[in-house]
Amino acid sequence: MKSWKIFICLLAILLLINSQSAQSQLSKETDAQKVQRMKWWTEARFGMFIHWGLYALPARHEWVKNRERMTNEQYQKYFDNFNPDLYNPKEWARMARDAGMKYVVLTAKHHEGFCLFDSKYTDYKSTNTSFGKDLIKEYVEAFRAEGLKVGFYYSLIDWHHPDYTIDSRHPQRQDDDAMYEKLNKGRDMNKYREYMKNQVRELLTNYGEISIIWFDFSFPGKNGKGRADWDSENLLKLARSLQPGIIVDDRLDLKDVEGGWDFTTPEQYKVEKWPEYNGKKIPWETCQTFSGSWGYYRDETSWKSPAQLLELLIESVSKGGNLLLNVGPTARGTFDHRAQDRLSAMGDWIALNSRSIYGCTEAPAGMYAPPNSLLTYNPVTNRLYIHLLVWPMGRLDLKNMADKVKYIQLLSDASEVRYTVGRDIAANDLTLTLPVQKPPVEIPVLEVILR
Repeated sequence: MKSWKIFICLLAILLLINSQSAQSQLSKETDAQKVQRMKWWTEARFGMFIHWGLYALPARHEWVKNRERMTNEQYQKYFDNFNPDLYNPKEWARMARDAGMKYVVLTAKHHEGFCLFDSKYTDYKSTNTSFGKDLIKEYVEAFRAEGLKVGFYYSLIDWHHPDYTIDSRHPQRQDDDAMYEKLNKGRDMNKYREYMKNQVRELLTNYGEISIIWFDFSFPGKNGKGRADWDSENLLKLARSLQPGIIVDDRLDLKDVEGGWDFTTPEQYKVEKWPEYNGKKIPWETCQTFSGSWGYYRDETSWKSPAQLLELLIESVSKGGNLLLNVGPTARGTFDHRAQDRLSAMGDWIALNSRSIYGCTEAPAGMYAPPNSLLTYNPVTNRLYIHLLVWPMGRLDLKNMADKVKYIQLLSDASEVRYTVGRDIAANDLTLTLPVQKPPVEIPVLEVILR
């Protein structure tokens, strides 16, 4: 009995050492190294999300299988009829570049389980449809050719795989908790975890350099799934071993593990301030849609205007973050005309005002935004950008800026903006003289060259 207790103690020590070793492998990077690894992403500020899969055929939300409680058999008709004959990723890439986007993330596999790539580990993939092609391969080549960094979204959830256990987010979810054990009889999450790792290995081995992987998503708790269900630490270690420079989101349920994530991902809402974790400002990216769904939704009417979308971008940068703006292509492989219109409008604005976005961040303390405006700041060029959401028609006051300003111009045409020191010199305010008529840009920007 005594030797058995010694064996148990030794085993516990070994497990602790292995656990600490695993964590140290996730956290071996210094803060400075992380900043350098993420530098391109932090400076880019604007990316494209693409949600595309079988759900483009029903065209009524990417969670249609879940919402309508469809079985695999009921959903099969979309696989049988998937044939995006107009798919032209070169055109997608051109539109992303012209809109001012610097990187892209495409759903290699969404929650429905359908794979856009030629995986050896499933038959449920694009190469087995009428279309018959590896969609990821063409996507990667096209976007790289336009100079964009390429990323993959990979769903941890899988409503098609036979070993993925039914949970509270599954189309066959139950109101009676006692039913889950019966429904999951014969399903083996160990097999599913191995399946995920095999597919992540394929994605991060077969397509060259991949800059971002977006895992989605954990929902720990009753009838949910978290890090233990995904084997998140080992999944992340695998990704980093295959692509050491890769940037990873925060949805593996590893928020409390050092090195377990690179950036946080507020979805479909605007943050009040630069997000923090343990009292420290952290890298962040808000993912947003043109309307209310991520996949193509033919009849949706809640589309945001170009001005709203530009404000989303500017406000994200003004608080030190990025905007990942989503497009849901149609089942024929084209971008919806409404998406094209908005991308074009954003590109028109970016063409004249990109200096206020790329490489910019939150303005330094002590610089105050005038009413109805947003500030961004470039620390390298030492320039402040004032985005006027409402045109002030003739006059604009800048508080506490008189001793900081060297020159001011409209960014869109580099025309001088004259200013005077306010009547109360001690207040250190400036009064700018602006034209009554708003310049012909969606959101005018003042470029303030600082001393």
